[in-house]
Amino acid sequence: MAELTYRDAVARGIAQEMARDQDVVFFGEDVAKADAAFVRARTGFAIGGVPPIGHADPPETLLDEDLLRWEEIWAAAGTPNSIFKLTPAQLVAMTQGRVARIAWPRSALR
Repeated sequence: MAELTYRDAVARGIAQEMARDQDVVFFGEDVAKADAAFVRARTGFAIGGVPPIGHADPPETLLDEDLLRWEEIWAAAGTPNSIFKLTPAQLVAMTQGRVARIAWPRSALR
């Protein structure tokens, strides 16, 4: 199975959902891109280097169920130039995340 970074996996999942329905919403909310100041304040890390753990303000972690189909994934390790390899199961365990379907077409929420 091909290797895919966590960032790429999330981006691909969002792109696939947007291709199916351009009015996609995530968790019943519209989605917006966080700016650099927001990311640094909430996580303590710069955009491009935010690891899945060790955040200044730990988030609720939700992992897309499609991530589980990969044998190995890569995650940021605290800087934009550092990554580490892990399995989806390891990511679930280290983040104590909840596996869920992340995106639905807006029409399915009506």
